[in-house]
Amino acid sequence: MRGSLRSAWQKAGTVHERLVFVAWLKYEKQGEELIVDLLATCNKCAQEFGPMDVASQFPVEVDGASQETVVTDGEKSLKNVNFWIGDEKIVCRRQKIASLSAPFHAMLNGYFNESLCEDIDLSENNISPLGLRTISVFSVTGCLSDVPPDLLLEILVFANKFCCERLKDACDRKLASSVCTKDDAVELMEYAIEENSPVLAASCLQVFLHELPDCLNDERVVEIFSHADRQQRLIMAGQACFSLYCLLSEVAMNLDPRSDNTVCFLEQLIESAETDRQRLLAFHQLGCVRLLRKEYDEAESLFERAVGLGHVYSIAGLARLGYIKGHKLWSYEKLRSVISSVNPLGWMYQERSLYCEGDKRWEDLEKATELDPTLTYPYMYRAASLTMKQNVQAALGEINRVLGFKLALECLELRFCLYLANEDYKAALRDVQVILTLSPDYRMFEGRVAASQLRTLVHEHVDNWTTADCWMQLYDRWSSVDDIGSLSVIYQMLESGEAKGVLYFRQSLLLLRLNCPDAAMRSLELACQHASNEHERLVYEGWILYDTGHCEEGLGKAEESIRTKRSFEAFFLKAYALADSSMDFSCSSTVISLLENALKCPSDNLRKGQALNNLGSVYVDCGKLDLAADCYINALKIRHTRAHQGLARVHFLRNDKAAAYEEMTKLIEKAKNNASAYEKRSEYCDRDLTKADLEMVTQLDPLRVYPYRYRAAVLMDSSKEKEAIAELSRAIAFKADLHLLHLRAAFHEHVGDVLAALRDCRAALSIDPNHQEMLELHSRVNSHEP
Repeated sequence: MRGSLRSAWQKAGTVHERLVFVAWLKYEKQGEELIVDLLATCNKCAQEFGPMDVASQFPVEVDGASQETVVTDGEKSLKNVNFWIGDEKIVCRRQKIASLSAPFHAMLNGYFNESLCEDIDLSENNISPLGLRTISVFSVTGCLSDVPPDLLLEILVFANKFCCERLKDACDRKLASSVCTKDDAVELMEYAIEENSPVLAASCLQVFLHELPDCLNDERVVEIFSHADRQQRLIMAGQACFSLYCLLSEVAMNLDPRSDNTVCFLEQLIESAETDRQRLLAFHQLGCVRLLRKEYDEAESLFERAVGLGHVYSIAGLARLGYIKGHKLWSYEKLRSVISSVNPLGWMYQERSLYCEGDKRWEDLEKATELDPTLTYPYMYRAASLTMKQNVQAALGEINRVLGFKLALECLELRFCLYLANEDYKAALRDVQVILTLSPDYRMFEGRVAASQLRTLVHEHVDNWTTADCWMQLYDRWSSVDDIGSLSVIYQMLESGEAKGVLYFRQSLLLLRLNCPDAAMRSLELACQHASNEHERLVYEGWILYDTGHCEEGLGKAEESIRTKRSFEAFFLKAYALADSSMDFSCSSTVISLLENALKCPSDNLRKGQALNNLGSVYVDCGKLDLAADCYINALKIRHTRAHQGLARVHFLRNDKAAAYEEMTKLIEKAKNNASAYEKRSEYCDRDLTKADLEMVTQLDPLRVYPYRYRAAVLMDSSKEKEAIAELSRAIAFKADLHLLHLRAAFHEHVGDVLAALRDCRAALSIDPNHQEMLELHSRVNSHEP
């Protein structure tokens, strides 16, 4: 999404689009200020979200009436004209003033009495003597220099009244450069709209958008956005009105989806829509908000309008409203008609399950899980139903299915409740500690109770661990590949207040493995804040830079840390970043040296096991299998269980497939989270066993794409093209993965379905516009488009 927003910003055709898209990018990157600061310490500027010189982005308007007209008629060729404002006389050059606008030209050179007068009274035109003198200077020089904002506003109004376009444009640009604060923008936006001054309006808009979401707490700003009519919207945002209100609506919904502000912005979104696609989106979103606010009649009207424009998902809104009004069967039939008329998706069966009971509901939820295993509600419903039947173990098994691949807070909360019902307080404590790791302010039981409070209550039923106990528990869980359990132990260790930097860093590693990148980044930032010394802090800063794509700067931090003090983590970071970023085989010796230096430095076995494992991988890439085997065996001796995978690879490269299979079996038996182990073991067995292992992978973690690709390839080899495409489509329906789309596009090309191949190529390229193989396939397929 950020990539698409960045492309939209880079390719924006108007200044208003650039302002909106850059503000949206900035909003999406909230909380990443530390990265910008770190890049600054590396002498790398990251000013992509800095203020824009708005005036320079607008073309200078050429005033067709500004050409000076020479009048030869004797009496009409008076050189000067005296304008009187009260008792003050302002002497102006007649033809220069006449050149400012058509009205002035007609007045001073046409058939009006003023054309024959040397003295003209302008007292009734709301211009001060100083203002008129400034206008006189502008008529000669074409410049406005050192004019205070209040006087510029006076001149702007005058210029607008007398159609002095050059003067108005100069005031517009000069005022735009004076907008510095939100208060400035609030005051000047009113003038910009009233006087139709687009440059000033854009400058004010930039200030508002730069301060999102905070500026939406200012009623004055909200008033400007929420009560603008069509003409005012055009002055503020030009052709980017729909994009602007899309952004404002999203920010408002994130703040409070039920708020009046959200409603106002979505109403403006509807007014700004120019195409049916835009309208159906706006109708649906406002329908959802009206439904949340229990404004059912308004919601129904909006959903019906969205459905009328072809928005299938809005039928779910109509069904929910029907259920609320007591028409349960009608709601069921509404969803049934959708399922029967389109290619059904998981959410459709999940939605229909709400309007039936018993076996029918269970069947619909099973079908929902089959079509989209990432939907959490079906697992939670089944777990709750089994609990009601006093089958807590089966309920736990059901909720564990989804938590095996998706660390959803609502699922952790439900499992916490199940453990409480089973009086398993240790397991309950583990889950609430993981919840607090992911979301420190999380509230449970529909927001009624703080998770931290429940954690305190449950902790009273569990024996306290000493620091030594915690480290032993952490080793046990880490070696059994129990990442959730490890997170819980680290949370408990953090409360002791010792070595917090190290612990937050370990926490970030676990969160990355659990696919929680935002929480992992928060942990890394906390590691920086709690680092016990300078060289440790530099390492954590290096990891932050590396993890956000700034590899070179991350390497620089590692090197700076090594110069400060040689440490395990500094050498490890440098080796890791270098190995991951360089395709040059010659760098392997450097990586080996760095990892060997890391292993010579003090550290605990958790990290040394990882270093040995990485070192083994480098040796394998270099063809040094004996050295690699030694690394993996030494890692296993200190309980780094994942080293079984590396050792299996060594056995395979030695043509001992059976030993490789056995090694991966050991990992499967030891690891609590073992989907990846099954996937890797599938490479070391015959086709039937491979198929069984990959089916197990899909059961344990349906988000892993390799099993779908393998099964599709096997079907394609057997000339079962439709089944192969269906296998890929099964996964693409809930995971739009680049590799799955690429393979399906190739299959579509193979069977001659050019339009389907193009669709998948374009979808894949929207994910990664620079994917070379995808670009080549797209070019090839595009040449065959009918």
